[in-house]
Amino acid sequence: MTSPTRMLPTPSNPIARKPQIKGFISEIKDRNITQATCEKYGVRIVKDADGKVIQHVYPYYDKNGVHAANKIRYVADKTFSWEPAAPSTLFGENTCQPNGKYVTITEGELDALSASEMLGNKWPVVSVKDGAGSAVRSCKGSYDFLNSFDNIIICFDNDEAGKAASTKVAELFEPNKCKIVHLEHKDANEYLMKNRREEFTKAWWAARTYTPAGIINLKDYGDTLYEEGLQQTCLYPFEGLNDKLYGIRTGELVTFTAGTGTGKSSVMRELMHHILKNTEENIGVISLEENVRSTIFHLMSVEANARLYIREERERYPKDDLVRWQENTVGTGRFFAFDHFGSMSTEEILARIRYMVKVLDCKWVFLDHLSILVSGLEGMDERRNIDILMTKLRSLVEETNCALLLVSHLRRASGDNGHEDGKEVSLSHLRGSQSIAQLSDAVVAMERDQQSDDPNIANTTTIRVLKNRYAGETGVACHLFFNKETGRLHEVNQLGDDLDGNSHSRTDPNAAPF
Repeated sequence: MTSPTRMLPTPSNPIARKPQIKGFISEIKDRNITQATCEKYGVRIVKDADGKVIQHVYPYYDKNGVHAANKIRYVADKTFSWEPAAPSTLFGENTCQPNGKYVTITEGELDALSASEMLGNKWPVVSVKDGAGSAVRSCKGSYDFLNSFDNIIICFDNDEAGKAASTKVAELFEPNKCKIVHLEHKDANEYLMKNRREEFTKAWWAARTYTPAGIINLKDYGDTLYEEGLQQTCLYPFEGLNDKLYGIRTGELVTFTAGTGTGKSSVMRELMHHILKNTEENIGVISLEENVRSTIFHLMSVEANARLYIREERERYPKDDLVRWQENTVGTGRFFAFDHFGSMSTEEILARIRYMVKVLDCKWVFLDHLSILVSGLEGMDERRNIDILMTKLRSLVEETNCALLLVSHLRRASGDNGHEDGKEVSLSHLRGSQSIAQLSDAVVAMERDQQSDDPNIANTTTIRVLKNRYAGETGVACHLFFNKETGRLHEVNQLGDDLDGNSHSRTDPNAAPF
């Protein structure tokens, strides 16, 4: 239960800048909490001149184990204050070794002390900072710590707010990770005060794994069938793609594929920038072929209509312009990138995506690319690794309702005409496994004849829809012309057109220089 909070200390108050050591460690008699439990958590009590307990002092430590704050409970009116301010950690987090079997989360400090007491101070027990209302925010702040345990036991109050918060916290983590304790009494401390230790222990061990409700009678949809609140749509920046796919939707996995050097990364940058300008949610970027600095310059390049990712081009612009383009893109705080070095497992990449979506609120996630990720996995062949990863990515998209835009390479074409020469792409050309096509909601291919004598053709990418689960329509969607001056892609009417709609060839004596 959320209790009233007194006015928080302000930075102008010098006393509030550093937590004070006050009171002494002792049992909390009126709550049946022993001194041993208080010693474990460092909880102190403060008495007045008559020896009456007037305050409980709950110490909070930062992620480095440094005493960062005190939460003061005023016994008389059951209000709280902070000295100096609430940290990002949970109460009791400093008493726990991560990577254990169980960790229990309660709704308040007294409940954490009570639960630990009744469990013999054996298993890690922590508490959110300010009741049910802060539960999701508190758990996001300690996501990595909580997620390191095999089982997360949620033991919130037996009221509507506690039950609702239990579900929301459980949904932060992967399926089967969280168990919810179903209490008969109000909270853990009430069990302790009523000497119902055995009942509490049984309820704790009987905690049921959280599973979202999923079996319904379709008749119950009624008028809600026509509500589109759960799935968000962002149109593509290219009309031809919208004509076939009707935009990018959350809850879908879209695979983009092409031969080497065809322009996959350029298309991805255009999409990232377009989503930034046309949505409000955060964007996650996992780019395994370039470092984060390169990603930033590519995003700034789209904003600036200039190839800032080339140092020589970047040096042509004053610092003020560069800073402005930086602020308008990554400076918005809406981009989160994975700074990755070395190989990583399937579970690691899934955990990073889940963290981006659940904790950082990224609704749009780019993963570039599948082939390099799978190549770093040990054991089994590439096809089997792709099958496993695609299945888990598909499940993750369903679980988190994010939009996942995945880049995948093509297998090397047989014969004289390869994909680098503009060969038409089909689903059978996807590298490694049929699961890429089967589990994607849409597959979009890019084709470009990089060696064409016609400069317009050599710099134009054909966008072909190979799979379209949403609307069913496939085939050529549009043509994108690469402007070498700006580094941008522009939709043109047909293959061979320039930005003005004209077709030129090097063999044409009247052709304008390219």
